[in-house]
Amino acid sequence: MPIIRPISDLRNNFANISEVVHTENEPVFLTKNGFGDMVVMSLEYYEQQLARIELYQKLHEAREEIQNGATGKDARTVLQGMLHS
Repeated sequence: MPIIRPISDLRNNFANISEVVHTENEPVFLTKNGFGDMVVMSLEYYEQQLARIELYQKLHEAREEIQNGATGKDARTVLQGMLHS
């Protein structure tokens, strides 16, 4: 469930927001006048999201390559080759 706080909490309760983003490993969504305005997250969570985006981009590129006629290798064959090297 998303953690939603008013933007004034960033100024008035910064330490609490910092604790929440680190202990929950979830972003805190900040609202301004009742509408979404900003997201605060730990560096660890941010890096996880970047890694996830990079993975999705690589999967998308691989799908495009396959759609354009590229052929792959059987995973078992590749893994066996790696083990016997």
